[in-house]
Amino acid sequence: MALDYIALGMLVFVVLVIFYGVIAIHDIPYEIAKRRNHPQQDAIHVAGWISLFTLHTLWPFLWIWATLWREDRGWGFTTLKEEQHDINHHVTQLSERIEQLTSEVESLKKQQQQNDQKMTQEKQEND
Repeated sequence: MALDYIALGMLVFVVLVIFYGVIAIHDIPYEIAKRRNHPQQDAIHVAGWISLFTLHTLWPFLWIWATLWREDRGWGFTTLKEEQHDINHHVTQLSERIEQLTSEVESLKKQQQQNDQKMTQEKQEND
């Protein structure tokens, strides 16, 4: 009879540890969001509790959502916008340089043609 009570106590203990473990695991995205000062940390916390009732199907998405935000760069898109602006500016400069070089090449071709014509005329006159 004593072994029955010990087994029952161990069963209750294991169930409580598993229950607490599940609750502790579901709170990891919220802890990440809180540590990163995420602007939507309350929503992540509520969604974590909701994920308990959906058998943690939302949990991986909450993890991703919590880790996307960093306080030093936000969502990370401002850096991308700055890089795109820099690239766009560089491409614009290169386009202007190409147009300038194209016009220089055309003017040099015209000068070469004029020089060729003069040389042809001089040869004809000398002959």
